[in-house]
Amino acid sequence: MAVEERQQASDQHSEETCYVVDSLEQIGSRWRLVVLHDLQEGEKRFNELKRSTGASSRTLSRVLDDLRETGFVTRRLEEDAPVATFYALTDKGRSLCPVFDEIEDWAEEWLGDEE
Repeated sequence: MAVEERQQASDQHSEETCYVVDSLEQIGSRWRLVVLHDLQEGEKRFNELKRSTGASSRTLSRVLDDLRETGFVTRRLEEDAPVATFYALTDKGRSLCPVFDEIEDWAEEWLGDEE
């Protein structure tokens, strides 16, 4: 019976690890994290994101497409002259805001300058 309990605990741990790995696969690239963090401030135009993130047009375009495909970001097109494309977080994307807050708190504590 102890063997079965250990196997169940191991299976549960493996399942939890898979959730972490799956999550990081969706949001874990440097540029995805930068864009998601930047969009916490609200909707932004493509060129605003390009300036604020420092990403090249090609990289930013690819990352935004990936984030739209995975449901973290929406795109809104204004066809008035000049044409403008806006990006914003979806509910799924906004749900990461507390995660970013926790990471910032952790970084302050563990990565900040030592006195």
